Amino acid sequence: MGRQSRQEQTWTPFPIPVPNIIESAFYFEQAGVGLNSDETFRIFLSLKQLVEQQPVQTCRFWGKILGLQRNYLVAEVEFREGEEEEEEEEAEELVEGAGDGMQGFGEEEGEEDEEKAVDEPPKPTWKPPPVIPREDSRTGANKYLYFVCNEPGRPWTKLPHVTPAQIVNARKIKKFFTGNLDTPIVSYPPFPGTEANYLRAQIARISAGTHVSPLGFYQFGEEEDDEEEEGGAGRDSYEENPDFEGIPVAELVDSLANWVHHTQHILPQGRCTWVNPNQKSEEEEELGEEEEKADDPEEVEQEIGPPLLTPLSEDAEILQLAPWTARLSCALCPQYSVAVIRSNLWPGAYAYAVGRKFENIYIGWGHKYSQENFNPTLPPAVQTEYVIGPETVEMADPTVEEEQALKAAQEQALAAAENEEEDEEDEEDEDADD
Repeated sequence: MGRQSRQEQTWTPFPIPVPNIIESAFYFEQAGVGLNSDETFRIFLSLKQLVEQQPVQTCRFWGKILGLQRNYLVAEVEFREGEEEEEEEEAEELVEGAGDGMQGFGEEEGEEDEEKAVDEPPKPTWKPPPVIPREDSRTGANKYLYFVCNEPGRPWTKLPHVTPAQIVNARKIKKFFTGNLDTPIVSYPPFPGTEANYLRAQIARISAGTHVSPLGFYQFGEEEDDEEEEGGAGRDSYEENPDFEGIPVAELVDSLANWVHHTQHILPQGRCTWVNPNQKSEEEEELGEEEEKADDPEEVEQEIGPPLLTPLSEDAEILQLAPWTARLSCALCPQYSVAVIRSNLWPGAYAYAVGRKFENIYIGWGHKYSQENFNPTLPPAVQTEYVIGPETVEMADPTVEEEQALKAAQEQALAAAENEEEDEEDEEDEDADD
């Protein structure tokens, strides 16, 4: 009876969003990509630990970024509704409190400086360019949250949201990761942040350029279609197509049009959705109407990128380099093979597809491919301090002979001038006598 009762009992496991990376590792192994089985299983247990500690709704193993001292294991997660907003509100309150304290401290110092200072230095007329605001959570480049750790079993660290300035500067530099998130980034142009911010910027760039899926696996919802008809800003979300039955492996390998990008493109501005940097709020417009009349900002041309679910066949070549390479995992038995696609612009980015299953992974140094050696951006020319002219050009000192000759010429000219004055006075006296 005891055995029968145990067999009749049905065990319903608690649903936790842990990805089945064991299955993904099996398919990637056929393509010659991935990690060994021991490390894969340890990563699976580490992701399970992350899901149990954080309010995670979806979780995915993003990949592994190599470093000089230690590596980074990256997990791409999405929190449940309302969880992330509470954390952001607490962080904003801390920042505002610190700002208020600094503001009061600055006011006291300003009063003392006004009493002590007699003459104020001249104020510069240069104005910094407007700051591009970062995208909100769950949108654009900040659609997902990313946690990293150096080895399976170590604590996961949440990376901060990425800003447009960090993405723009990350495109201009190339730094190897050390494995320490607090390492400062010493570069030119200066990078606004530490290695944690640089890592987050590179993850956003790699995801935007290499996350692909078979054509038809995702589709736009009815709400997105209505927004597009009404002239909205563009589609920024999609949903899984329940009627998708898969594309034959041979067709996935033969044509890149059967693969699409399912991550938004990042514009040169550093955002997925363009914003006008010269547009001001209503309060700023009321306060600065007179200044705007004096200095009207130049109009900025709107940046437009490719929409979501754009086929890979439309990707542009860079210096006659094909952006993608597709192949079968085994050419000897194509009926049992999987389709594998590799990015040539981001070495280390791979994706596989078979039936209704697909997955993306990145294992590399986090650098974009370049045919030429990387050359850092040169600093601008030194600004001139004064206008160069004959008054400011240094002249050679005259010799003794030249000084004596100049002195004699000046004495002769002075004597001639005195003689002319005497002659004029004599003529005036003669005219007066007449």
